[in-house]
Amino acid sequence: MADEDKDSKTEEATEKKIRDSVEKGKLPVSKETAIFTSFVAILVYTVFFASDAIAELGVFLSNFLEKPESWPLGTERDVIELYQAVIIEIGRAVASLLLLLVIAGVGASVFQNIPQFVGERIQPQASRISLSQGWKRLFGVQGFVEFLKSLGKLGFVVMVLIFVLSDEHRRLLAGMITNPVAFGSVIRGIAIDILVAIVFVMAAIAVADIVWSRFHWRAELRMTKQEVKDEHKQSEGDPIVKSRLRSLARDRARQRMMTAVPKATLVIANPTHFSIALRYVREEDAAPVVLAKGQDLVALKIREIAQQHGIPVFEDVALARSMYKQVSVDNVIPPQFYQAVAELVRVVYGNKGQRRTS
Repeated sequence: MADEDKDSKTEEATEKKIRDSVEKGKLPVSKETAIFTSFVAILVYTVFFASDAIAELGVFLSNFLEKPESWPLGTERDVIELYQAVIIEIGRAVASLLLLLVIAGVGASVFQNIPQFVGERIQPQASRISLSQGWKRLFGVQGFVEFLKSLGKLGFVVMVLIFVLSDEHRRLLAGMITNPVAFGSVIRGIAIDILVAIVFVMAAIAVADIVWSRFHWRAELRMTKQEVKDEHKQSEGDPIVKSRLRSLARDRARQRMMTAVPKATLVIANPTHFSIALRYVREEDAAPVVLAKGQDLVALKIREIAQQHGIPVFEDVALARSMYKQVSVDNVIPPQFYQAVAELVRVVYGNKGQRRTS
């Protein structure tokens, strides 16, 4: 079943799935890159810092071995002081190495992915202690690749050591009979030769591992055709839900228009198919404003409300049809309708004046 599910994942991951994976901290990581930068850090330490550190440590050890009387061990305090001195000397020798290793580790991580805090990654997960999941990690494709890489690196290290030491064994033997400082330089030279070879090969392994890790990450993110369809549906919205929302929006807009009709100055109708309710107050409006417009049943409802509130209704088939197509609710009418509507407004205001006179 797992193989069938994997075979069905033929589609490349969508941008959303990639984004979700990044937000969860599931990113391609090359372990070989960190190992490569660590070897670079060790090489830098060996070339630039090890000489002085080893010399100082050699002098300390020389004094310690040649003049044991300088380090009495008669009391517990003497033993503690000797212990502290040894720890301090070793710490001074490796402090710069530890700092370089930290910088190398952080640099390898930053080089591959932008650092980010993901709480989910540190939360307890049952899969991490699951025997079946652990078995898959060990004996799956990724586990097999990791095993081959480890086997290859081990074989390479053995071959490098054999090759380097076969040429340097005389130098190593000669250095053993010299003073500690000189012997430290011999060891340093041999270590540099070994590290340079390892760094070059680890660079090639790291590049190959970066390519593989990203390819494997993309392969793991692949989706089935159904998953792509479901995600597209979620991003676009369920058509049924969208239709329902549009229907609710139309109902709210219609209700709002019906509420505004009693404030209209006049209604233009055709006589049953279209209705446009307009409001015009000389002191407030630069031009008539559309309060409501409707077709068929909505048009009849607008006319009914207008008649209930004594709002004049003018039947003009051509004008109503033309205005319905070109006007928008809550906006003023277009300039091409100014003259026709102005004549109707004059009639309304004229009728109001006659009623006040009588």
